[in-house]
Amino acid sequence: MLFSFSPKYRTYELAIFILLILSMLAILLIIPTPNLFDPLSNIGSHGLGWLSRSAGSPMFLLTSAIFCSIPILKRLPIKKIGALYVQFAILLVLSLALKIGVKAITEIPRPYTQALVQVDLIDSPENFYALSESNKDILITQVENIVSPARIEQWRSGMNYSFPSGHTIFAAICVLFWGGFLLRHKHYLLTFLVLTWGIGVGLSRIWLGMHWPTDLMASIISASLLILCVPTISFDKEPIINN
Repeated sequence: MLFSFSPKYRTYELAIFILLILSMLAILLIIPTPNLFDPLSNIGSHGLGWLSRSAGSPMFLLTSAIFCSIPILKRLPIKKIGALYVQFAILLVLSLALKIGVKAITEIPRPYTQALVQVDLIDSPENFYALSESNKDILITQVENIVSPARIEQWRSGMNYSFPSGHTIFAAICVLFWGGFLLRHKHYLLTFLVLTWGIGVGLSRIWLGMHWPTDLMASIISASLLILCVPTISFDKEPIINN
C-alpha cells in the first residue's frame, strides 16, 4: 500500500472547495434569516426534509453507497476502487470523531432553542440542555401546532449541540472527495449536481432551525482540512497517478 501527500493530487479537491465555500457564503449573505415559526409549503417541507435526511443517520449510508458506485460505473480497476473506498472510509470516521469532539467542547445551542425562548417555554437555551431527553421531547411537542412538521421532525432528531454541523461535514466530504473525482474525469454536469446537493444540505440545516451559518462554514473548512490530512492511497506498486 502506497501513500502520498503530494499537492498535485489535491488540485481538483481544492477547486471544488473554493466553489463550495464561495457559493455557500454568497447564498448565506443573500437569503434572509428564516423565521422558524413561518410555515413551509409542502414542496419546501419535503425538499428540505429530504436534503437533510440524505446526509443524516441512517440515510447517509444510502448516500454513501450511491457515491461509492461511481468508480464501479467508471469500471476502474479493483485496486483503484479499493483505494478510493479506504480513503473515503477514513475521511468519514475522522469527520465523525471531529464532529463529536468539537460539539462536546463548544456546547453551542441550536437555533431552535432560541425559538423556544421566544415563546416563553424556557428562559434560555442553556435551560433546554439541562433537561432530560424525554423532557426535551415534551417541550418540542408544545410547539407542534405553530411549527412546520419538517422542522419538528429535525428538532426531535437533533437535541444535542449545534457546532459544527455533522450533516454538512458529511456532505462536504462527499462533495470534495467525489466531486473532485468527477471533476478529474471531466464529468462537469455530475460535478455540478454533487456541488448543488452539498449546498442544499447545508441550507436545509439553516432553514430547519438546526444550525447557524457559522456552523456550516466551519464544517466545510473542517472537511477540506481532513481531505488534506488523509493521504492519497494506492494498492499498486507503481507511483500514484490518479486517486
